[in-house]
Amino acid sequence: MGMKNKRTIGITIYHILVCIGGLVMRYPLIWMLMSSFKETNTIFATAKELLPEKATLVNYVNGWKGFAGSTFGRFFANSAIISVLSTVGAVASSAIVGYGFARCRFKGKKLLFTCMMVSMMLPFQVMMIPQFIWFKKLGWVGTYLPLIAPYFFGQGFFIFLIMQFIEGIPRELDEAAKIDGCSYYGVFRQIILPLIIPALITSGIFSFIWRWDDFMSPLLYINKTTMYPISYALKLFCDPSSTSDYGAMFAMATLSLLPAVIIFITLQKYLVEGIATSGIKG
Repeated sequence: MGMKNKRTIGITIYHILVCIGGLVMRYPLIWMLMSSFKETNTIFATAKELLPEKATLVNYVNGWKGFAGSTFGRFFANSAIISVLSTVGAVASSAIVGYGFARCRFKGKKLLFTCMMVSMMLPFQVMMIPQFIWFKKLGWVGTYLPLIAPYFFGQGFFIFLIMQFIEGIPRELDEAAKIDGCSYYGVFRQIILPLIIPALITSGIFSFIWRWDDFMSPLLYINKTTMYPISYALKLFCDPSSTSDYGAMFAMATLSLLPAVIIFITLQKYLVEGIATSGIKG
């Protein structure tokens, strides 16, 4: 009985510490949310006070008006276009390449796989200048193509994730399908694809959130205000040469988090399954 009580006390202390740690990590987000309901001129004067004395929605109204004749809804649409198209391209191409590495036999397979793994280790800053020069010569600077097109050629992390998932699927299923007359494409479409849905959703969640939050790429390639995504448009609220509307910035930053949070909560079970499992259970 004494050991049971000690275990219960230990579990209780553990959960209390986890809750405190989670609250500390989330405090900046909560502070930003609460500050978005304060008047701009009182945000930093009352920074130590979490709750606003008088809540107001004026920051959301002012922030949604946007800039240069474009409402913030336009920036939301820009981010949605970039994130959805790049995610579709990344997931589709990575699934095909991952299937090729997992099931197909061809010369240079190990070399190509090694090159793919090495590419995952290269920081973005290393490839930034060569990519910019390349896209500049192609005439893509000032368009969404540099933000979308590269993801239609596979992403190393997603390829590796999907490949490992496919490796967990028994090869007997492939052989049975081939006996029935299926080609490699038929096996992928009818056997592999339905079984790797959790891995595809996992890749899609990561890809969407990364593209939605991306700031550096739009900074390099987008030069028109009307084409800015949310991550880049938020900086327009801060003007070093004049006053900065931090209240509107906090309000729009709060709204910009909603799509990623909703997608994560809605598809959380697929995210866990895609990472924790490999192929068929049982």
